[in-house]
Amino acid sequence: MSKTIVIAGATNGMGKGMALDRLRRGDVVVAIGSNATRGARLREEAERMGAGDRLHFLRADLSSIAENMRVIEHVTAGHPVVDALILTANRQSPKRQETAEGLEFTFSLYYLSRYLLGYGLREALEASPAPVILNVAGAGNTAGAVVWDDMQLERRYSMMRGQLQGGRANDLLGVAFTEKTGGNIKYVMYHPGFTDNGDFSQFPQPLRGFITLFAKLAARSIDQVVPPMSRLLDHPPHEPLTAIDRGRPVPLTLKTFDPGDARRLAEITEKLLASMQ
Repeated sequence: MSKTIVIAGATNGMGKGMALDRLRRGDVVVAIGSNATRGARLREEAERMGAGDRLHFLRADLSSIAENMRVIEHVTAGHPVVDALILTANRQSPKRQETAEGLEFTFSLYYLSRYLLGYGLREALEASPAPVILNVAGAGNTAGAVVWDDMQLERRYSMMRGQLQGGRANDLLGVAFTEKTGGNIKYVMYHPGFTDNGDFSQFPQPLRGFITLFAKLAARSIDQVVPPMSRLLDHPPHEPLTAIDRGRPVPLTLKTFDPGDARRLAEITEKLLASMQ
């Protein structure tokens, strides 16, 4: 039986790999991405495999709160039942950037969009007999932390600090989401490890060259990381909340999954969103 799969960050790397994999399996895929050219390429590949009618590409800048709300409205209008939500949207920023709404870019794209999409599509997910959210982030990594007194990293920004904060925020998001929704939607926090997404154009030279070379030598390929991720959609875990690091279960007793911190971040996030209205 075919499923309806929503993929955030679907035009490159893991997101694209998952989109093509699910199309091959006969699913309907709602692919969300910011790059229209890559969206057109994804459609071409879908049409070559005879699945063009099952691919719905939606161009959107997921670093924007308003754009996330537009995506939620669009998806729920056309797809009242969503079987799986895959969250992969992320983009490293060597220099601090702000979104149109004045938020730090990495925080907004890597964490806030995932918060908005998960809760915004909750009703459509709960209409599925076996719904699952697959949040692709850094589960199992204990480096970094949420900077409670400077979450927008105005005082001391670095690309690594922003990425690590986003990863830890997503760990807490999984905990808070499961607690708030009661566990009807299986939530999987998944760390695929260092993966060659094939695009490091956001990095300046010579860093770009170094990362490209290192990826060829040490990174896992998309073909390696997609199959185990895809199996989780067909066979969701029995537990409401699961964390997996490169195929290995991660204990939820790690400090990065602290329920008190999860509630604290959820409260801060709700207040932030309310202040932006």
